[in-house]
Amino acid sequence: MKLLRDVRTSKSNLGISSKSITNLYLNLFIYVQPQLMEGGNYIKEGADKAKSTCLYFTPKENDEVGALVRHLELFKKHNVNLLHIESRPSIRFSDRYEFMVECAPGGNLGSAVEELQRTSQYFSIISRNHKNNRGTVPWFPVRIRELDRFANQILTYGAELDADHPGFTDPVYRSRRKYFADIAYHYKYGEPIPRVDYTKEETETWGKVFSQLVKLYPTHACKEHNHVFPLLIENCGYREDNIPQLQDISDFLKDCTGFTLRPVAGLLSSRDFLAGLAFRVFHSTQYIRHPSLPLYTPEPDVCHELLGHVPLFADPEFAQFSQEIGLASLGAPDDYIEKIATCYWFTVEFGICRQAEGLRAFGAGLLSSFGELTYCLSDKPTLKPFNPEVTALQKYPITEYQPIYFVSESFEDAKEKMIKYAQTIPRKFGVRYNAYTQSIEVLDSKQQVQELLHKASADLHFLSDTLRKISV
Repeated sequence: MKLLRDVRTSKSNLGISSKSITNLYLNLFIYVQPQLMEGGNYIKEGADKAKSTCLYFTPKENDEVGALVRHLELFKKHNVNLLHIESRPSIRFSDRYEFMVECAPGGNLGSAVEELQRTSQYFSIISRNHKNNRGTVPWFPVRIRELDRFANQILTYGAELDADHPGFTDPVYRSRRKYFADIAYHYKYGEPIPRVDYTKEETETWGKVFSQLVKLYPTHACKEHNHVFPLLIENCGYREDNIPQLQDISDFLKDCTGFTLRPVAGLLSSRDFLAGLAFRVFHSTQYIRHPSLPLYTPEPDVCHELLGHVPLFADPEFAQFSQEIGLASLGAPDDYIEKIATCYWFTVEFGICRQAEGLRAFGAGLLSSFGELTYCLSDKPTLKPFNPEVTALQKYPITEYQPIYFVSESFEDAKEKMIKYAQTIPRKFGVRYNAYTQSIEVLDSKQQVQELLHKASADLHFLSDTLRKISV
């Protein structure tokens, strides 16, 4: 099993025998995974539904041999079951190790935490149940593989359609939706995204949307979208008679900006969806809207994702802007998540920007809707300048055209404003994405920041020297 293998990889460095690790595993671990309810139409929330708590700590002892075993015995003493264990060299203390343990609810976790704090040089708590636990930080993924933990904890799923959905009374459509949802449910990080054989009817629906929108793009879409779109036709099979495959697009985006796609069965919570952006991962649906209403969809579908979102994720400035929104969300209080999600709504989903040719749309909700793409640049809606402090408080409808749009001067300008806004979020730490390890670095010590400043100084020296050489 993967969890057992993860623990064993660290034993050679920590002086722990394989037998000790195996015994601890058998005594302490409960492995919980999301499960399909009877009928296969809805996914129960898995470990996170149980409000698990993650503890990060660095022991005080200079002698690290056996430190992990001693601390794990502490959890056994207080009847706390562990779901996962990881170890790595400490990023705060050069001669120490850092451990992460994920605790299941139950037992005397409070006493275990108090005892662990007394024996730790560094200690931090990250919890899904942060509202009821003082001093904890809302849980967020720190490694890209941890996106697997919430990818199935969705707000809507598969064949469970609302009564007013166009496909509610269509058993064939509901069956297809379950097929797509099952693909997303079984997907794990690092695997190739399964290829889909779309039906003739599904392809025809895509074609109707595609043919209508490409007529408007030259005059209504931003220049960055129009610059990338021909490359998607050339490299990813964007055609009126073909629905592109997510894996082909993901490979293309990764080469352009490092963004990748992963399939999702339905709508994620705002916190979880935004967390994916911090890793330059976009959760994309694979199903398509009902053929009875090809120019309308009550939820994001493959037309919305591939025609609206994908082109701009290939643009470096927009990719960086999107990632900044994701980074701002990590560990943020719930009320700020709502504000950040609202900024996302009025930019990535329904944003308008000012360009040399005039106002142009860059939001995916506009670029995938023939009707609203025309409407948004007319004289009917109200336009306001994008200002995160103001935009974050704006209410909006989700079932009709937007009465208000916010205009960004450029993606660079929007990014700088979001970075500045993120500084107002009450967090006692900073976050930084490490592209080498595809992980989030939590910056909460002076030593970490000093090391980063030293590296930044070296980078500036290198760039200055390179500029001098090419200027001769």
